[in-house]
Amino acid sequence: MSDDHTHVQEFFGSRAADWDRRFPDDGPAYAAAVARLGLREGDRVLDAGCGTGRALPPLRAAVGPSGLVVGADLTPAMLQAAVRAGRDGDGRLVLADVAALPLRSRSLDAVFAAGLIAHLPDPAADLRELARVVRPGGVLALFHPVGRAALAARQGRRLTPDDLRAEHNLRPLLAGSGWEVTAYVDEDARFLVRATRAS
Repeated sequence: MSDDHTHVQEFFGSRAADWDRRFPDDGPAYAAAVARLGLREGDRVLDAGCGTGRALPPLRAAVGPSGLVVGADLTPAMLQAAVRAGRDGDGRLVLADVAALPLRSRSLDAVFAAGLIAHLPDPAADLRELARVVRPGGVLALFHPVGRAALAARQGRRLTPDDLRAEHNLRPLLAGSGWEVTAYVDEDARFLVRATRAS
């Protein structure tokens, strides 16, 4: 396991038990972001870096009982917290690295990724792996329940031009990884990028 993976597991593993209590008001933002994916009954969707599974209930509601919802995370403690919260009933939980997903190519209609982009050790390669598992024309949502400025303030840092989530950085990164940005929203109360899988 790489040092990056170990760091991510240590960071999130130590916070998993009280993660949902730290951010109790994020539910509506998750539901709104899932709605922007435009999922339909029977669709197949991955929650990449699902954490405690907060997106799984709205994803399940969007695809219905005939759809497939998979939540993948690198941190066992986060998946255990998802099970304790009962969210494993809304999707299949998988311990997996988004850099090497145990999924067939072009097997999904969409990927939802909340707070994931900043934790990817190789964003270009990892976004290509997400593109691999999505059919052409499928969608990706990169989401955070607060915008870039609000997140920076929460973390006690300043926004800089090299911020990966800045539109001028993210658009070419996604384009080079098989995605075309169709919407970019960065507000105090939400960060959401919607992209379509190129053919």
